[in-house]
Amino acid sequence: MDLETVKKYLEKGVGADGDDKNASIINGMPSRFFENFIMQGLHVDQIEKGRVLCSMKVPPRLLNAGNFLHGGATASLVDLVGSAVIYSYGGSTSGVSVEISITYLDAAYVGEEIEIEAKALRVGKTVAVVTVEFWKKKTGKIIAQGRHTKYLTVQSKM
Repeated sequence: MDLETVKKYLEKGVGADGDDKNASIINGMPSRFFENFIMQGLHVDQIEKGRVLCSMKVPPRLLNAGNFLHGGATASLVDLVGSAVIYSYGGSTSGVSVEISITYLDAAYVGEEIEIEAKALRVGKTVAVVTVEFWKKKTGKIIAQGRHTKYLTVQSKM
């Protein structure tokens, strides 16, 4: 692919005059729109301190060009469901991401039911580490495994 084609790929919605044709629509979206976009349809099946089990049918909006669950959507779910595990410890914040890694092992297609299980490996005073695993509900086949490390801000005692 030549460099101009790569540039056009990245600047979708930007006209030849440099104006972003979609800016008013995108800027008019509600705050935290992205989280709602990703998590719409997610069901919490079990929750306990240090563990959250969710399920969802893969929706068309989360597909990539290959017509299966987008890796970015998977990474967002690692972040969001993993953060819920940290909240399960009773804190008022889930911290900020320090490191996130995902191993993609299989594809999940539109309408396929998946399960997502997040577990806390450690939730300390300043660092939390969680794992998040995705699998196909029907077969149990693992789709992806994620690991997320977050810095927990120290609460002032004043």
